[in-house]
Amino acid sequence: MTANNPQLTRTLSNGAEIPLLGLGVWQVEDGPETERAVAWALEKGYRLIDTAQAYGNESSVGRAIRSSGIPREEIFLTTKFYPGSRDPRVEAEKSLGRLGTDYLDLYLIHWPKGGPTWAWPGMEAAGEAGLTKGIGISNFGASEIQELLKVSQIQPAVNQIQFSPFEYRRALVDACEDAGVVAQAYSPLGTGRHLGDPVVERIASASGRTPAQVLIRWAIQKGLSVIPKSSHRERIDENFDVLDFDLDEESVSALDALDTTGQTPDALSRSGKWW
Repeated sequence: MTANNPQLTRTLSNGAEIPLLGLGVWQVEDGPETERAVAWALEKGYRLIDTAQAYGNESSVGRAIRSSGIPREEIFLTTKFYPGSRDPRVEAEKSLGRLGTDYLDLYLIHWPKGGPTWAWPGMEAAGEAGLTKGIGISNFGASEIQELLKVSQIQPAVNQIQFSPFEYRRALVDACEDAGVVAQAYSPLGTGRHLGDPVVERIASASGRTPAQVLIRWAIQKGLSVIPKSSHRERIDENFDVLDFDLDEESVSALDALDTTGQTPDALSRSGKWW
């Protein structure tokens, strides 16, 4: 925590502090919908905003940040390199133009299309040029992390992965920790699929919390930074109110048991990959 940011954080390999809770804007429409979501999140107290070149809403994210009146240095801003493009450094410059900011806090390879290593020199070049303070990866499995570490001059700071009690990729999180990489959870609510699970509902009822809050809190207690997505103000507010309680050991164990992946070291199953 800092004086200007009461959130819990984790320290990245570059020394930066990343909040343990942020807003993701995947599948949020460019324009007023994205601008409202980011504005509501920043008003609530979020200080981590996560977007991507592939989302097509970077310009709206940037407008909302500038309109918020919150100093840029108090906001942790992430975008992701679309690996269908060729040069991460060039694309980072384009992202900065759309976002209307001088730097990124974190720039990730969105997924390892074409292999885990080819884009990394361009990512390092983006960092060395001052376009981003940190660089990292997303949807990389444990074996792909090891391949990348063999050739990297700058180690990845973050690996953003699909993660929830139903996708409890414990071996992948362990591999990240062993490599000094902070794991970050996307789709912690299973894009809403997990909210009606009986075990999740029972724990939520017993703890006086909502199913979404239980799922987000579980991931935070596993040590991950978590970026639930929503474009509804009441859900954005609800998802943020998870920093003032703990799930007990019995609840955590019951949630752990929902895993369907065998606690895999892979980022996605072979059938689930889109590249």
